[in-house]
Amino acid sequence: MNSTTSNARFNVGLLAACQAMLMTNNATLIAVNGLAGLALAPTPSLATLPVTCWVVGGGIATMQASKYMKKVGRRAGLIRGASVGILGALICAAAIWQASFWLLCFGALVWGTYNAFGQYYRFVAAEVAAPDFRATAVSLVLAGGLVGGIVGPTLSRYTVDLVGPKFAGAYLALIVFALITMAILSRIRIPDPTAAEQAASGRPLSEIAAQPKYIVAVMSGAISYGVMNFLMTSTPIAMGVCGHPYGDAAFVISSHVIGMFAPSFVTGALIKRLGVIQVMLAGAALNIVSVAIALSGVAVANFWWSLVLLGVGWNFLYIGATTLLTETYRPEERAKAQGANETAIFAMMAISSFSSGMIVTNAGWEKVNYAATPLIAVVILALLFLFIELKKNRT
Repeated sequence: MNSTTSNARFNVGLLAACQAMLMTNNATLIAVNGLAGLALAPTPSLATLPVTCWVVGGGIATMQASKYMKKVGRRAGLIRGASVGILGALICAAAIWQASFWLLCFGALVWGTYNAFGQYYRFVAAEVAAPDFRATAVSLVLAGGLVGGIVGPTLSRYTVDLVGPKFAGAYLALIVFALITMAILSRIRIPDPTAAEQAASGRPLSEIAAQPKYIVAVMSGAISYGVMNFLMTSTPIAMGVCGHPYGDAAFVISSHVIGMFAPSFVTGALIKRLGVIQVMLAGAALNIVSVAIALSGVAVANFWWSLVLLGVGWNFLYIGATTLLTETYRPEERAKAQGANETAIFAMMAISSFSSGMIVTNAGWEKVNYAATPLIAVVILALLFLFIELKKNRT
């Protein structure tokens, strides 16, 4: 193994650790935010607004985060992004102490900036990896989220009543993982951008975004994240309405996050062996099965199987979409190409998280699942279109 390969693997390992910290915090927020919102909201239909604000905060920051990292470098940008997360956690904890729903929404909005920066871990891994290692590098970084699936919801169960009013301790615990992330990022070996790299711009975004491969990659990534977030965000509320205790909801969310990231150890290899579009189609098919199971009953087992398969389906679609996206732009174009992609993902997440709260509280869990089905069908049709187009171009 030469020094370049060794350095790339070292960076990928650190990025995977950062992903683990990010997803520990995010899984905690997912498990807590909707319930804290429900406890403080002036009306139950606004229960998931703190989750939506977290997503909107990421959406607002994501393009600027990408441009900022092009200017100061990946390491410095990612460290500063994590530092904003500490501020967001403090505001959320203060909101719980003051029983202020709107302050909680603002704290979640600020926390979203950290999430915006953290979403670029997978792209950084793709950039430091050789082409034949790229899909595997992205997969391995996302595999770090497996730690979050185990630690996050478990952490929330032990910290939710640890300090002060309910939920305050869970928000304060987020600070510890943000600090660990900053320490890990300080060890990454990525050169700062040169003046020439900072000045280069490449093709306009409109030209990049006109490519069928780019359109399908962005659409698949955004819709897969939107559908996953739509169903996941409403799950703790739906389980509570069905009479299941918080511990069961936390277990289902934990299993879901494991389902999201555990396949990452093999997804890259599957993409290399079967092809990226084939793996993405398999992910969409798993989403359909997930909805079918959710519609078949409201026992804990139904929620568990549905959310686990939803997570695996998301993994195949999201890693596939990321891999596909990296084939559509040049190095000097990555800030705007990646930024536009992340903005689309956050926009879809914002819409899905807010609407899920309104639908699950007003129409029920069944309607939430029916609403997700057409979006999954759109992804399947887009992937089939691209598969046919690429096959034509090869012949």
